[in-house]
Amino acid sequence: MPNILTNLVGKQAVNHPDREAFFSRTADGKWQPVMWGQFEADVQTAACAMEILSLKPQQMVAVFSANRPECLTVDFAAYANRAVPVSVYSTSSLEQLVYILNDTDAGLLFVGNEAQYEIALEAKKQCKSLRQIVVFDDVERKQGDTESLTFGRFIELGRTASAECHAEVDARRAAARPDDIATLIYTSGTTGEPKGAVLPHSCFDAAMAIHRERLTMLSDRDTSVSFLPMSHIFEKAWTYFCLYMSMRVWINLDPRVIQDTLKEVRPTCMCSVPRFWEKVYTGVQEKIASMSWLQRTIVSRAIKVGRRRNVGYVRLGKKVPRLLEMQYRFYDRRIFSTLRRAVGIDRGNLFPTAGAPLSPVITEFLISCGIPVVIGYGLSETTATVTCYPSKDYEIGSVGTTMPRVQVKIGESDEILVKGPTVMRGYYNKPDATAEAFTEDGWFRTGDAGRIDGTGALILTERIKDLFKTSNGKYIAPQAIESRLGQDKYIEQVAVIGDQRKYVTAIIIPAFEAIKEYARKKQIHYRSVEDLVKNADIRSLIEQRIETLQQGLAGFEKIKKFTLLPREFTMEAGELTNTLKIRRPVIASRYADEIEAMYA
Repeated sequence: MPNILTNLVGKQAVNHPDREAFFSRTADGKWQPVMWGQFEADVQTAACAMEILSLKPQQMVAVFSANRPECLTVDFAAYANRAVPVSVYSTSSLEQLVYILNDTDAGLLFVGNEAQYEIALEAKKQCKSLRQIVVFDDVERKQGDTESLTFGRFIELGRTASAECHAEVDARRAAARPDDIATLIYTSGTTGEPKGAVLPHSCFDAAMAIHRERLTMLSDRDTSVSFLPMSHIFEKAWTYFCLYMSMRVWINLDPRVIQDTLKEVRPTCMCSVPRFWEKVYTGVQEKIASMSWLQRTIVSRAIKVGRRRNVGYVRLGKKVPRLLEMQYRFYDRRIFSTLRRAVGIDRGNLFPTAGAPLSPVITEFLISCGIPVVIGYGLSETTATVTCYPSKDYEIGSVGTTMPRVQVKIGESDEILVKGPTVMRGYYNKPDATAEAFTEDGWFRTGDAGRIDGTGALILTERIKDLFKTSNGKYIAPQAIESRLGQDKYIEQVAVIGDQRKYVTAIIIPAFEAIKEYARKKQIHYRSVEDLVKNADIRSLIEQRIETLQQGLAGFEKIKKFTLLPREFTMEAGELTNTLKIRRPVIASRYADEIEAMYA
């Protein structure tokens, strides 16, 4: 059977050459469409350029860039050559880039902007295999660089290709096999060095099929925004699926402008991580809090009606009583539609969300407001989705039921084990890590703890490596506590501490704009953010919010002391992974003094 990714662009170009495949922003901020026919021509030209630059089948091609249309052209041009595109996070350091280039022996590296170009030049000095750098932006070569190409010149090279070159690319495409490596997805490396999950084409073939089988509400009339980095398996697999389904995709280059993009595009779909929805939730709650008593009463009533209808009936596939349906439509026209339009999701059909836990409180709120979030669970090693909400009879608080032909069971220490056609072959160049990742009978060890409830839904409890034990012998699941606190409009980031300690503490990054507004209203004078986080009234505010959010936790799970910091955790500082997970060892080391002070 032909590989789906190898032939996807060509087949779509034959079926509808004049239909838009995707859109990207031009320099003047307008959205420019690329038709399937043009996309296929670009892919073929780029594939020929790669062959001219001596790329061989199953060799690695590295892509070090933020999301942009050229990333898709490079990916599918590599597939045409039976080669292996490997995406590198655009925020990666020189050290991280060098590691991946040396691990893959990549000879060809595509980079996005001038900053990434400069890092690539430094990397070239440390990577013997790297022969050629191609820069998407039209940058001037640095002094001493006589070999790098702009993407424009790279494409011109492909346009000069001979008939023999085209024939060679066509032969490679025809020779592609399901067991060829499609890509490597490098894990974030919260502990130890990154590992490249080997995903053959058969994994993507299976992923396309099972998603089409499960997500029956989607069609070629849907539209999506590519928002997460394409180096993240969730976005890569989702974008490929959208193209496979002939859904139009808008490519968002800068994550900081996603709110503007949503309002312009108003997509029916977008995959995202929970932090996006946490910010939507806190923004709505802040808006409600600023309303008059009468307005708040009306909104509260609307949410109750939305919950009864969408959670109590629609979620379970039950017929909605006529009076309740009339009430919901009334509130939907006057309140919920306005809310959704303000975010840019008023045309919403499906918003898959995964990567970390999303609070059941937020999930229920979004569904009550008619926002079709679908919670799922997956990993780089499983070609993304393992489970997700079915269209009905899903359990809020779970991550849904298993995808077709994917198996899940609970192993020792409540570890979630997975088997199926989307599970990776292993870790590239790491036989020992591969052996450790699988049980003797072939189940993949996810490293996540969970349980399967009576309905067959998977409930995540914690990342096993994140679990810690207090000195009193009590186990603490920090992500669950952090997820609770993330609901609050005054709290931006949280790192829960307590391994082998007497009690639980936390390092908290407040939502700076929110506490500045609070300080203005309360006439709290300050000169800097540093002053604010030390202010007794601000600390009292955060303490009260923590106490409220911790209701229902056992006493030993509750945060007893906390430290407010005047700056966010960042990827650049090494405190967050590229998927925005906390690097706990880094936090523990960097803020050792602050942590010790909480236990003094």
